[in-house]
Order: sequence, then C-alpha cells, then structure tokens
Amino acid sequence: MADLFEGYPAGVAWDEMMESGAVRAPYRHVHRTVGTLNADELRLRADALARSYLAQGVTFDVGGEERPFPLDSVPRVIDAAEWDLLAPGVAQRVRALEALLEDVYGGQRAITDGVLPRSLIVSSANFVRAARGINPPNGVRVHVAGIDVIRDSAGGWRVLEDNVRVPSGVSYVLSNRRAMAQSFPELFSTMRIRPVADYPRRLLAALSAAAPPGVDEPVVVVLTPGVYNSAYFEHSLLARLMGVELVEGRDLICSGGKVYMRTTEGRRRVDVIYRRVDDDFVDPVVFRPDSLLGCPGLIGAARAGAVTIANAVGNGVADDKLVYTYVPDLIRYYLGEEPILKNVDTWRLEEPDALAEVLDRLDELVVKPVDGSGGKGIIIGPAASRNELDEARVRLAADPRGWIAQPVVQLSTVPTLAGDSLRPRHVDLRPFAVNDGEQVWVLPGGLTRVALAEGQLVVNSSQGGGSKDTWVLGAERRSPELHPHHGATAAPGSGAHPHPVQGVRLDFNPSDDGTLSEQTQQQQQADSDEPTASDPDGALAC
Repeated sequence: MADLFEGYPAGVAWDEMMESGAVRAPYRHVHRTVGTLNADELRLRADALARSYLAQGVTFDVGGEERPFPLDSVPRVIDAAEWDLLAPGVAQRVRALEALLEDVYGGQRAITDGVLPRSLIVSSANFVRAARGINPPNGVRVHVAGIDVIRDSAGGWRVLEDNVRVPSGVSYVLSNRRAMAQSFPELFSTMRIRPVADYPRRLLAALSAAAPPGVDEPVVVVLTPGVYNSAYFEHSLLARLMGVELVEGRDLICSGGKVYMRTTEGRRRVDVIYRRVDDDFVDPVVFRPDSLLGCPGLIGAARAGAVTIANAVGNGVADDKLVYTYVPDLIRYYLGEEPILKNVDTWRLEEPDALAEVLDRLDELVVKPVDGSGGKGIIIGPAASRNELDEARVRLAADPRGWIAQPVVQLSTVPTLAGDSLRPRHVDLRPFAVNDGEQVWVLPGGLTRVALAEGQLVVNSSQGGGSKDTWVLGAERRSPELHPHHGATAAPGSGAHPHPVQGVRLDFNPSDDGTLSEQTQQQQQADSDEPTASDPDGALAC
C-alpha cells in the first residue's frame, strides 16, 4: 500500500504537521490514522464529505455548475497551549476595536490625544456620520468579529485583517465539524477536540444581552437580504440554530419609534436585529432611498434606544485597512496592554517615504485597497505583468490614502489530498469572537481556508480553494457535536413570515463581511426569478 505521505516535500513555508521529517505532537493521531489509509480510501472519505455537503445544500457555483464546497479530509490541528495564546490575542483585539468604535462615534479622545489623525477617520469610506449619537444599550457595537490570522515563516501568528462589520463563514465551521465527525469517528473518539456546537447559544446570549433596558425576554431576529444573497445559507442556519425568526426588510415595520415584524398573528415587537445587510441598505430614510432590503425608520428607532442593531451601523471604519495599521497602538492606548498578536508588516502609502519605497519595490509586494474585501482589487507584485504594475503605480500615486502594501508572506501549509498523495498547501485562519458586553468569547477553532493549487497563496474558492475543519485540542470536556439537521438548540420562534431554511445553495463568500455587491442586492430588491451568479471568492491571504 502506497504511503500517502511518501515524498512529502519540505516546503519553503512553516508546515503545520511536519517538522524536519518528524510529525509535530498535535498531529500524531491524525498522521497515524491517515497513514493507515491509501489514496482510494482517503478519497472515499472525501467523497463522503462532499455528499454530506450536497445533502446540506452547501454548494457553490463554478461556471454555472453546482459543486459541493471543497472540504479537505485532513484537519488543521492546534494544541491547547497555542490556542491559549491565540484566543486571548483575538479577544484583546476585539476589545480594542470596541473601544475604538465607541470613541470614534463618541468623544474622539484618541484623535484629541494624537493617537489617530482626524483625517484617517473622516476620510474612511466606512465612517458613518449617522451613527454618531447612537449608544447601544449595553455598550457593545462588535457583537461578532472575525479576525483573520496567518502563520509566518517562523511559525508565529500574525493578524492579516479585522472584520467587525458582518463577518461571515461560521456556518462552514459548524458544517465542517458535523461532516468530519461522521467521516472520522475514530479520531473524535480518541482525541480531545474542543466542540464548536456552543456558538449559536453564545451568539443568542450576546444578542439578548444587547436588548433595550427593561426587556426581560427580548425578541431577536436575523435580518437577511433574501434567498438570493450569497450568504443566505448562513443566515438561515444561524436563525434556526438560535431558534429565532429569519426576516427580510419587508417583514419589518417601524411604528411609534419601535420596530415590529409582521406575523400571521399580527405585529410582534422586535428588540434586537442581527442584521446581515450592509449599512447602506439598512434604512432607506437615512441611507440609500431605493433600498428594499432594510426598514424605513430603523436608525431612528436605534437612536431612541428602542431596538438594537447588531453589529452596529458604522463598524466598517474599524475594518479600514489603514486603521488596521494603528491597532497595536490602539491596544496600548485603550487597554494599557502590549499587543499579544502582531500585525503583518504594512506600509501606509499616504506617508511620502513609504509611498516612494512601495512604488520602487512594487514587483515584490502585495498592495491592497483599504476598503476592499474578498481579495478584490489586490495587486500581487510578483505575479503582475509590467503593464499591470505601471498602471498600479499611477493609481497608487493618485490615491495613496486608498491603499496599503505588505510583503508577500509565505502562509503556513497543511498536508492536503492532491491526486494520490498528500502535499503541503497554504492555509489561513479566521477565528470568530462573540462579545456579550461582559466577555469576549472566541470559538475554539474557526474557519481554515486552504488554497488547493500547489504554491497558491490565494485561498479564494473561485480559484479552487476550499476549507479544513480546525481542531483545537485541550482539556475542556467534550460534548456532543452539533447536528444542525437533526434538531439542535432552541425551539423555533413562532408566528413570523415563513422562510425556507433548508437545502439552499451556498453561493457564499467567507470573507464577504457584508460588503455584498450592489448588483446582487439590486437583484434581491427586484426579487428576480433569476438567481444571482455566485461569487464565492475567499480572502487573499498573503
């Protein structure tokens, strides 16, 4: 029987499983188990994973063809000691971003104290002046965060970017775990893998804690743009697992400064809205007047404290990639702590010396738009043509505020099935954090995205990328894993407009973060019979 690891190459990057030909301790069980299989047996398990995704409807569109979202059979494993460093680092970052948003939309003392330039905030495309003066009932603006991290060539964790608008992808984490538990029961019985099933309960608790004062049993809803949205699967899954209603803008109405949803039994008061609609579409009275995705009067109700919008409107300013470069300083300023996690080294192009250096070294750097997501608009210097670089230099010189630059980081690798053997493939990681106002809880694991092509640093699903289940090992007591399609957490809510919640296509961008394309949104507004073309881009992690 051929050894799947035979000839496994020592790559230029830090490999998560192998070190100088030896197996790292957290991977020993996985290596031993996978090593007993041949390529056909491992492929059979991979096929079982694919069938599981098809059964759940977790698919994406490639050139008009529906495919199950690739889930590689070899998990990513993180030991307890490492996680106990990484998770506090993520939580620390969320606490600092929370303080930043309170300050930006409040007293702006960081600007007064010279920590942040005023121009940085007011020039951000995601700074929402209408959000000033809206004070969340429990002070929380970042209820859910997705902090993208990578390992550098030395094996250290680095933060790639922050996502505190509408971070997406946790549905993959839940679905991956269910599929892997079915395909590798022997590993789940021998390894202490921390469960992920607690996420919906934690999320609901955080949302409930954010309800307006005096509401003992808050009504929480998930607001989705609709069935044609690329992340609709996630919206419907979370609503169902939390036992709350999934609503669209047309299901909501503002009256007397309060928000209600239409139900078969009449209007029902809504206290907390977990919205998965972009800022610009939330309230046509304040933002885009042609939006049908939100609810007229919603911002006014939030300002009056009658309803809580989660995540808060205006959070996008913290996702600005130029603001990202200041986060280590913000941690020191707001928290009085040293950053646990480092940023990837970054040039601020609005600084003349940095701009000159980047323009000179453009062929060896990665340049990103500060308000981009999903890998859109990124220029990878080593892969760009001379003409592309020349055009980029013109754009960068004309708008240095709009760009940052970073070195090409060789992401760490994990063995991944490629043909008849396992080969190193690059990965990143998005841990998810939930903030209830008392504690920032980090889901053990997160979404590992993997570039399936050899040497590829782009983890986009549209370019052949996939995902891996992320196993955090530790002493926490194991509990039965989540089985989303076999009943789960809370009982479903009652009375609202019915919505389909099962077996839908997943045209889903794990790094979309709510920046859904206007085209898609307009298609949803029109409630077209034509489903949108999928845009399953993942992040560029380099």
